[in-house]
Amino acid sequence: MAPDPVAEKSGFLRMYMSNHPDTLVAYAKWFGKVKEVITSAEMTAIDCNSMTLTCTMKGGSKKEVRVPIEPPLSGYEDVKPRLLEMKAFAQEGLGMIKAPHITTFEFPRDAWVMTVLYFFGLFIYNLPGHPSIFGQTADFITAYTGTTVVKWLLWTISGLHSLESIYMYSLCRRHSTGFALGAMYVVSTFFGGFPTWVNLRKKIQAARIDSVMKIQ
Repeated sequence: MAPDPVAEKSGFLRMYMSNHPDTLVAYAKWFGKVKEVITSAEMTAIDCNSMTLTCTMKGGSKKEVRVPIEPPLSGYEDVKPRLLEMKAFAQEGLGMIKAPHITTFEFPRDAWVMTVLYFFGLFIYNLPGHPSIFGQTADFITAYTGTTVVKWLLWTISGLHSLESIYMYSLCRRHSTGFALGAMYVVSTFFGGFPTWVNLRKKIQAARIDSVMKIQ
């Protein structure tokens, strides 16, 4: 089994994080779900999958807390941005800082591909029998696939995209996009699918890291 690249350098990481006890406390309270009052915390271990914190509770007792890192770190170079993101996420959840606001719209290239495929499916389903070259093209395709297959695919994709749109709505609400911008993101997700919310999550991650770096 290959050695864990993060565990190999855990000594340096533990020493570095010893200068950030407030961050470790936030990790323990949010990700470790510790409800009691924590006066201080120390990182005692870290690898690609989790970190172990030894927390000093009010009254002086010690409590060991395992904080999962999800998804697992891909390597040592992934440690800093992930820990910064986790810090921002924990502090947001604990009400210590506000969630970053999203003020711009972006429709990723992959979402354009998904949108074209979606409308192509609508085209194939609705135009068979139409007296035009488009209807003849739809007749040719449905002769091999059948309208039932096309209908099933359209309903399946529409259902999945609807669920993704609900998730996008939750992201927009959490990050205060406002009605117009939020509507653009939700509608674009219905047609463009997962590339839209994946792209927005990347923007949110970058904004979180940027906000943490500014106050460090």
